[in-house]
Amino acid sequence: MDIRSVMTPDPASCQAATPVREVARLMLENDCGLVPVIDAAGRPVGTVTDRDVALRVVAEGRDPQQCTAQDCMTSPVTTLGVDSSLADAIQLMENEQIRRLLVVDADGRLCGVVAQADIALSGRDRKTAELVRGVSEPKH
Repeated sequence: MDIRSVMTPDPASCQAATPVREVARLMLENDCGLVPVIDAAGRPVGTVTDRDVALRVVAEGRDPQQCTAQDCMTSPVTTLGVDSSLADAIQLMENEQIRRLLVVDADGRLCGVVAQADIALSGRDRKTAELVRGVSEPKH
């Protein structure tokens, strides 16, 4: 099974200068908790999650009207090539202990997102259990 079969293609994305309020609006409109941050060429440079907004903006008392995606994004990002297998995605997520991966084309441009939940919904119970365990184990 390849990554295309489980990824969300063409995810909503933003630029580093996008206001945080607009990033949150993208999350609301697209029913997602992560918005990739891309450069002018479409290559991912970071991600903003709902948790990033809550912790790096709201909890720190920063003005959401003044903050941009760059102010609260996580960078660098972990990416996976669009021609990769589901097993490759699971292994990378376990190794990096992350719940989401950005999928890029041969030129490094964003073309999808794969989340732990996408893998769970693919119906691979054993693989899902392995992923959840691998992502959740404390790093040594």
